[in-house]
Amino acid sequence: MSTRFPQAELTEVPEDIAAKILEIQEKSGFVPNVFLMFARRPAEFRAFFAYHDAIMLKEDSALTKGDREMIVTTISAANKCTYCVVAHGAILRIYEKKPLVSDQVAVNYRTAEISDRQRAMLDFATKVNSASHEIADADFDALREHGFGDEDAWDIAAITAFFGLSNRMASFSGMLPNPEFYLMGRVPRS
Repeated sequence: MSTRFPQAELTEVPEDIAAKILEIQEKSGFVPNVFLMFARRPAEFRAFFAYHDAIMLKEDSALTKGDREMIVTTISAANKCTYCVVAHGAILRIYEKKPLVSDQVAVNYRTAEISDRQRAMLDFATKVNSASHEIADADFDALREHGFGDEDAWDIAAITAFFGLSNRMASFSGMLPNPEFYLMGRVPRS
C-alpha cells in the first residue's frame, strides 16, 4: 500500500494487466504492492514490467537469478528504498537458499558471506549506481577477472539503472512492502 497515491483496483485495470497481476498472485499467494501501484497508469505498467522482465528473466546471461536479486537488494539499500530491499531481499533469500544473505548485502555487501565473484559484481553495480560517469576500463577488467564479459557488465548496469528508477518511484510514492515479504525465505527449506 502507498501512503501518497491510491493503488489501482484489480477490477478496474485493463485485461492484460489484470491477467499479469493474477498470475503473480497465483505464484506468490499475494499481490505485491508494486503491481497495483503501477497499474494505476497502464502504459507505464506495461513499459516498466516489459523492461523488468527483459533484464530479470533473461536466460542467456552469466548472471543467476540470485545474482540479479543480490544486485537489486544492494542497490536498493544504497538508495534507501525500503520497499525494494524488503521485497527483493525476500526473493534473494529464496534463490540463494541463504536466510541471512539479503540482510548482509543490504547492510554491507563487502563483509557479506558471498563469493569473490559476487563481490566484484556488486562493486561494479555500486559504482554504476553512484558514479557511472567514472566507470573506466579498469572496472571492466575487474569483472573479467571473475569470468564476466562485456555483455554481463551491460546486464549488471541495466539492472542497476532500472532499479534506480524503481527505487525512486517506490520511495517518493511512499510504497510500503507487503507484510508477506518480511518472512519469506527466513527459514531454509529442506
